[in-house]
Amino acid sequence: MSRTFTRLLFGGMIIMTAGVSTATRADEPRLSIVNPPNLFDPTPNGYSTAAIVPAGARVAYISGQGGQDSTGGLSADFAAQVKQAYANLGAALAGIGAKPEQVAKLTVFVVDHDMSKLGVLTESVAAMFGETLPAQTLVPVPKLAVDPMLFEVEAIVVLD
Repeated sequence: MSRTFTRLLFGGMIIMTAGVSTATRADEPRLSIVNPPNLFDPTPNGYSTAAIVPAGARVAYISGQGGQDSTGGLSADFAAQVKQAYANLGAALAGIGAKPEQVAKLTVFVVDHDMSKLGVLTESVAAMFGETLPAQTLVPVPKLAVDPMLFEVEAIVVLD
């Protein structure tokens, strides 16, 4: 084997293996949810303080999901849009082979937010995530990409 070919072969093997992540043991958690006892408990509001992603995990970013149905239609009702947006998020998760318990972080955008909308938001998050509530940030906004849109949710997901 020529010296040049040997270097290319060896270098290619290094490049090929550099992108391979090491798997964690089956008994190690994939995602850790943390709510420190010295902070206000955010779980009644539908989120957790922090989520720890294990070393070597692959991470996916799901872009903002609004309340459009499969035809692009939007209800004028805030609660209907939120419910549909979470259904769309569920479909996006399934599309990448993930489940809700793998979501580390949500960012939600609410048009003309006021406290009356928190109940709808909390109910929708609890319905999708149960007790494994991801970290979450709510951002009040004056409008979203499409004028009738009232709600949008994006996610950061830890893949197996």
